[in-house]
Amino acid sequence: MSSTSSRRQRGGNLPAEVTSFVDRRREIAVATRLLSSTQLLTLTGAGGVGKTRLALRVAARVRRAFADGVWLVELAALQDRTLLEQTVADTVGLRNQSARSPREVVVGYLRDKQLLLVLDNCEHLVDRCAGLATDLLPAAPGLRILATSRHALRVLGEHILPLPPLPLPNLERMSPGKLLHNEAIRLFAERATAVRPGFEVTPDNRTTLARICWRLDGLPLAIELTAARLRALSPEQILARLDDRFRLLRAGWRAGPARHQTLRAVVDWSYGLCSPPEQQLWARVSVFAGGFDLDAAETVCTGDGINRDQVLDLVAGLVDKSILIREDQDHGLSARYRQLDTLRHYGRDTLRAAGQEAVLRRRHRDYYLRLAERGEAGWFGPAQREVAARIRGEHTNLQAALEFCLTTPGESQTGLRMAAALFFYWFCCGFLAEGRHWLDRALAQDAEPGRARATALWINANLALCQGDLPTGAAMVNQCRDWARQQGDDTMLAYALYLQGCIIQGSAATASLDLPRAQALLEEALALFESSSELNTIVVIARVALAAAAIFQGDLVHAVALCRQSLAIGETHGEHWARAYTLYFLALAEWTGGNVPQATTHARESLQIKYTFFRELLGSVLAVELLAWIAGTAGESERAAMLLGTAHQIWSLVGGQPLFDSPHWIVPHQACEQQARRALGDRAFQAAFDCGADLDLDRAVAYALGEKPASATPVSTARDTAGTPLTRRERQVAELVAQGLSNKDIAARLVIAQRTAEGHVQRILTKLGFTTRTQLAAWVAQHREGRDQ
Repeated sequence: MSSTSSRRQRGGNLPAEVTSFVDRRREIAVATRLLSSTQLLTLTGAGGVGKTRLALRVAARVRRAFADGVWLVELAALQDRTLLEQTVADTVGLRNQSARSPREVVVGYLRDKQLLLVLDNCEHLVDRCAGLATDLLPAAPGLRILATSRHALRVLGEHILPLPPLPLPNLERMSPGKLLHNEAIRLFAERATAVRPGFEVTPDNRTTLARICWRLDGLPLAIELTAARLRALSPEQILARLDDRFRLLRAGWRAGPARHQTLRAVVDWSYGLCSPPEQQLWARVSVFAGGFDLDAAETVCTGDGINRDQVLDLVAGLVDKSILIREDQDHGLSARYRQLDTLRHYGRDTLRAAGQEAVLRRRHRDYYLRLAERGEAGWFGPAQREVAARIRGEHTNLQAALEFCLTTPGESQTGLRMAAALFFYWFCCGFLAEGRHWLDRALAQDAEPGRARATALWINANLALCQGDLPTGAAMVNQCRDWARQQGDDTMLAYALYLQGCIIQGSAATASLDLPRAQALLEEALALFESSSELNTIVVIARVALAAAAIFQGDLVHAVALCRQSLAIGETHGEHWARAYTLYFLALAEWTGGNVPQATTHARESLQIKYTFFRELLGSVLAVELLAWIAGTAGESERAAMLLGTAHQIWSLVGGQPLFDSPHWIVPHQACEQQARRALGDRAFQAAFDCGADLDLDRAVAYALGEKPASATPVSTARDTAGTPLTRRERQVAELVAQGLSNKDIAARLVIAQRTAEGHVQRILTKLGFTTRTQLAAWVAQHREGRDQ
């Protein structure tokens, strides 16, 4: 497992800074202090003033105070406001596999977390963000939200920190030496060196630079765009052109804040300095959401004056002018490009004014529709991992393309087709809730009977089944089945019968046990698939579902034979995703039959594929659960307890325990827990369980795979520490007390109020029966020694 992935899981997802950050010391100090006394802090200010950069710097500064990480939720490109909660869930690593609403899942997950959520660019979603904050903050006392927005969220308890432009140099009162330390001049100089290496602030140019910064009102974005002009102009030439430009533009303005006029003037000037093809490309790439690669730009943006061969040079030109930002991907092997939100909106306005927005959005949609359909065609083969990574990297663009289809008259049929084509992504990569969101919308808009609708119905039913929403899934399956029979479409009928069998199998806990009927439906579906030569992931999974029915009826020989048939098919085609599920049920069959070593091997291979290849959490947690049962059977009670704790943590990431009502899951789960408790005792069991639950995902999976998780607390020590009544936050505070920090220092380190730190210390002393900080420090040191042994 990569260290980057491990840091992401516990530390969050803050991006590395690609350019230097200039001062803002006062604002950083104020924001940090406010975060210690409020759950919601909103940075407000004009576009281009640097709200995002400041939020990221503050978040990085306080990261150590949040045991569950600091998470950046980027909202600028989000067009469907109803996907806000889903976007937050995706960002923090949740993969909701349940039928619960995304908001409910997010609130439940964050309830006991010590976590900072950075909601960036909220202005177009203010009401929705306010509603989410209103639900989250009372339920999650350890949560902090740092929002950036041009407008306040207007939530009870919100603290608002207006962000002004950078301080301007005072030409009359500042000595020449002090001008060098002015933040606006420093920012200009640092960005200038990127286009003119060796550029320095000198006695000859510092007054000119000061006047440039005055002309730009100290707006960071305006300064950065203007500094890029030094590639072709001297500071004196820049100042002269700014004077001319502002005189011309402001002559036509009658109202509006001066800073908005300043930024508009600088962006207008930057646009004017681009060649006509660069101007066209600037406008056209504004249709991309969340960035794009060169192939996408070459495909979507060519024609009508731009040749495909020109695009690379035009992109390079816009990067040079700071209109596009290049970001390396795949360890520098490929590049993506993105625009700051202000520049993207300018490009979209330009595109709209030219009457080309609809044309370019349709081209954008067509590109991502083809990408989805290529992914669908290539999924059942050796390229699965690459397909999953490619689609995951274009998630935001896919959302934008689907939104275009479902908000543009006459495009709903294409939206239905696209949402269905992404089935492999929704189903296999853990985006069940979002897949249902798009398919529900598309099906509601396009009610015309046909094969496209029948396809979308069985796909949506499959997602509903995986979420445990069996009644809704059954209703959609019935519609699909009826259409297939009317049309004589045996392939579509096979999909419907397969799902009917799975639904009956899944509802065995609440209805009469009818596994033979489920088995008959699955066998009929397989026969239809084989007669139509249909072969894909679902066909393989149908065979695995049949194996599951055999296991639950005690026919282990038949189950093993079916699993081996599925493995053979997958190996022939180089397929991995269905192979992992096949290995899971093969392991289940072997464990049920008493073959513990073989069951362990198959379950670990299943987990390795699901987690390492696809980061698919449902498949991963099923394998971890099974490995806990296997460990219990083998008499490894401590390991079983730790794995149950690990599984508990992962279940929280998939929205709960969707299989909990199934006796095929609950009976062995309870038996494993009871056996481990009897062997260890309640206190030691809970200590081991908590130790497993405290591991981050990478280390948890490594432990389940048989590796020793680096820097994990040994269970023998965990029996003493986790068995205490201290919460995770209180254990943090205890460690800081042992380091000799005062209550004031602890408050600063953890970004909490001093009175809150005092309350934590007093509760810790009371819980442990101590009266002095010295006794607490000795207790912490004793447990440190235990960990070192």
